[in-house]
Amino acid sequence: MTNDDEMAFETALVARAAAVETLLRRLLDDRALTGEIARPGRLMAAMRHGVLNGGKRLRPFLVMESAALFSADGEAALRVAAALECVHCYSLIHDDLPAMDDDDLRRGQPTVHRAFDEATAILAGDALLTLAFDILADETTALPAERRAAVVLALARAAGTGGMVGGQTLDLEAERIAPDEAGIIRLQAMKTGALIRFACEAGAVVAGVPAGDRERLAEFGSAIGLAFQLADDLLDLTADAAQMGKATGKDAAAGKATLVALHGEAWARAQLHGLVHQAHALLEPYGEQAGLLKAAATFVATRNN
Repeated sequence: MTNDDEMAFETALVARAAAVETLLRRLLDDRALTGEIARPGRLMAAMRHGVLNGGKRLRPFLVMESAALFSADGEAALRVAAALECVHCYSLIHDDLPAMDDDDLRRGQPTVHRAFDEATAILAGDALLTLAFDILADETTALPAERRAAVVLALARAAGTGGMVGGQTLDLEAERIAPDEAGIIRLQAMKTGALIRFACEAGAVVAGVPAGDRERLAEFGSAIGLAFQLADDLLDLTADAAQMGKATGKDAAAGKATLVALHGEAWARAQLHGLVHQAHALLEPYGEQAGLLKAAATFVATRNN
């Protein structure tokens, strides 16, 4: 990635993040919506603490850029992106709980259960997950009914039993019985990769493009999802908490099985190079229009926090 490409990507990432954050602030307002009775203040404060706390908003960026690749409706893509970020942030709130990863720091701030309490954190996560599907089902997400239903189904599958939640279950099981390499890849494809794959595929769904394009974007998402996890595992070994905004070194201390632990840093960096090449190749049919998505793939593999 040239300096110009890097600057263009960073500018676009910041702009997309700002747009998503503006929408999320509106969606997390204290005022009750039609059909709601009331929005408890402490619950809403906890939800905002877990969502409006910075972050790169990479997954929303991927939704919006994959939609832009096909000149899809930008406002509809923005709302899908916000829904995905609600799911992602719910997962972080729950992952940080004492019963899960037991973390005190997230994005440089106290985790929700530390800033509030465990029960409130659980409920805030529950509410964010539910809000995600509220956003998608609302008529304001101006998509034909069949596309809206397709997005709802795809996100449910990516986030649920056979995706992120199932992957988290496998991750907990791996603390007792170490998985083999195939088991690690499956676990990571579910826990981390499923939402990233959805993010890339979602733009194609919003745009209503042919199935071949949707599958190509999904494959791109799978490649960068694996790259994201490999880079994350490397950072867990090499970065410090201040750099990451969360605790590091926990996987190694717990003896958790990762591909980096299995094969070493040099192997992981070579794999990252190959995954970026694979991701770029998948986008070749779209020419210059895919430039920012290609830059995102490079960023995922080379990020330092």
